Amino acid sequence: MPRRERRVQLLESALEVFVAQGYHAAAMDDIADRAGVSKPVLYQHFPGKLELYLALLDSSCDAITDNCRRALASTHDNKQRVGATIDAFYQYVADDNGAFRLVFESDLTNEPAVRARVDRVTSECADMIAHVIHDDTGLPDEASRLLAVSLVGMAHVSARYWLGEAGTINRDDAAALVAGLAWHGIRGYPLTD
Repeated sequence: MPRRERRVQLLESALEVFVAQGYHAAAMDDIADRAGVSKPVLYQHFPGKLELYLALLDSSCDAITDNCRRALASTHDNKQRVGATIDAFYQYVADDNGAFRLVFESDLTNEPAVRARVDRVTSECADMIAHVIHDDTGLPDEASRLLAVSLVGMAHVSARYWLGEAGTINRDDAAALVAGLAWHGIRGYPLTD
């Protein structure tokens, strides 16, 4: 198998193992078995379990920030932007692969490299949202950023709660409900000319 395809295969297998077992319980043997390769093949691509986990985490963090960027760019109507951005988080946690668990439920956040990547999601999404808030309202940068971090927190915490606890509320309705709450709050800051 070509190196690039093998790497993709190994990452997919590792994701399944890390999501199912968590970082600490997962073993490189488990990942190699899941991929149908020997451990030396796995080590040819990743020098250790942490490097493999960080590669998956980078991919997961990029997916969230890319989804947020697309949601913000999808329209100039701020009510629709709020809805699209909240929905981006709900779509991400609802994905069957469970990759959100690496970002939002990692059992390795005491590791500085992991913490930096997890914090990057909030920071980058908040930066994008703060830019829109600042441009539209004229609020100072610090105030715009605080509101943006609050919106990101609302999106990812409520999405995780919905996935595990919300019972019969379907994804679209749950995202719309939370987007309505966010919109009713953020629309109170008037647009500048």
